[in-house]
Amino acid sequence: MKYSLSELDGTYKLMIASALFSVTVGVLIGLGYLYYLTSYSPQKAIENYRGSEVENKEIDIPEHYPKPVSEIFITTHNHIIGFTLIFIFVGAVFTMSSIINGFWKKFLLVEPFVSIVISFLCLWLIRFISHYFVYIMIVSSILIYLSYSIMVSLIFYELYFIKSKN
Repeated sequence: MKYSLSELDGTYKLMIASALFSVTVGVLIGLGYLYYLTSYSPQKAIENYRGSEVENKEIDIPEHYPKPVSEIFITTHNHIIGFTLIFIFVGAVFTMSSIINGFWKKFLLVEPFVSIVISFLCLWLIRFISHYFVYIMIVSSILIYLSYSIMVSLIFYELYFIKSKN
C-alpha cells in the first residue's frame, strides 16, 4: 500500500512535523557549533585539525594543537552514525513525498550518505595528508545540508500545503 504525505491522518502529520522540527533544531545547533569552532573559514577548519602554524617552534606556543587521533575517531564515529540515522529517518519520510520523483528523488535520498562518508574521511585527510582536502569537505558538507534542507522543506510543504486527493 502506497501513501503520500498529503494523504496521512492529521496525527501522523503532527508526529512527523514534530520529529522533523526537533531534528532540525539539532542540526542547526550543530551548524552553530561548527560556526563557533571555525567561523565557516577554511583556514580555521584546517587549524582545528592540523593545529596552528608557529614561526619559531622552539619558543612560540601554537593557538591550536593538532587534533589527537582519539578525538578524530570519536568525532568521525559519532557524526557518521548520527547523520546516517538522521537521513534514514528523513529519507523514509521523503519516500512518501509525491512532489519529486525519478532521478532527483533518488539523488536526494542517496547523496547525503555518500557526502557523509566523504566529509568525515576528509577530517582524516586534512589532519594527516593535506590541508587542501578542506575544500572537498566544504563541498560535501554543503551537499549534505542542502539535501537535508530540500527534503525537509518539501516534506513540510506536502504535509501542510498540498490537499489530499481523497
